[in-house]
Amino acid sequence: MTFRPYILASIAAMLMAASLSAHAQPNSTAFRSGYAPVNGLRMYYEIHGTGQPLILVHGGLGSSDMFAPIVPELSKGRQVIEMDLQAHGRTVDIDRPLSFEAMADDIATLIRYLGFEKADVMGYSVGGHPEVVRKLIIVSATFRRDGWYPEIVVGMEHLDESVAEQMKQTPMYQGYQRVAPHPQDWPVLCKKLGVMFRNNYDWTSEMSRVKIPVLLVFGDADAVRTAHAVECFELLGGGKKDGGWDGSGMSPARLAILPGVTHYTIFSSPLLVSAGTLFLDTPVSQVK
Repeated sequence: MTFRPYILASIAAMLMAASLSAHAQPNSTAFRSGYAPVNGLRMYYEIHGTGQPLILVHGGLGSSDMFAPIVPELSKGRQVIEMDLQAHGRTVDIDRPLSFEAMADDIATLIRYLGFEKADVMGYSVGGHPEVVRKLIIVSATFRRDGWYPEIVVGMEHLDESVAEQMKQTPMYQGYQRVAPHPQDWPVLCKKLGVMFRNNYDWTSEMSRVKIPVLLVFGDADAVRTAHAVECFELLGGGKKDGGWDGSGMSPARLAILPGVTHYTIFSSPLLVSAGTLFLDTPVSQVK
């Protein structure tokens, strides 16, 4: 059964992702990179550090480079795997539409290709299959399209090949041009993402069926409505009652609202690393 209750972030979210053009320095303990045969793709990936695997998934118009500020800290004591999704970064596009479902399948296939039985997953775009995902960290994402503020939805509506030339002045294109094997494919990426972003979605029913531990992370000045973040937490079983002295009233879901953080600074915030590391380091048996 495919597990796909999460989405790519909006175009606005990627302003931050693409602006982080500096690539992460390889961890001194271990580093390797390569291309994996994934559902017709030659998917670029990097592995930093050793230990329990953590998959980092970037968002639309971004690449694995968006995580450069936090990879060194995250890879202390764990194995951090980054990849470039279809048509993004160093992964060349194929004759296939962009879709949340296909990207979720690609991530699951990569996990299996790398030989991991289970992996933790964190990112804007999060998907996979329940048998290979151990813990999930969702950062600034929605389960319904109306979870974004209206101006973010408007931005999604206007992304297509007609604005590709204008967007060459943005950090998003600069990051793409720096690493993409075929920079001339920029308009194709804009067009495909625009089609995907304009599709309506509502994964309310899927959210209530999630049974693995999940950490939801948002900024207190996010592009995602705070009320939507709380609704997402409740759908995962959180916020139902007092947790109690012994924690017996807690659910496997956790919610973190980071102070003084926007949708465009959340990935450079040390608070994200702190919250994520605490969640990942807690044994699954203790995430009730």
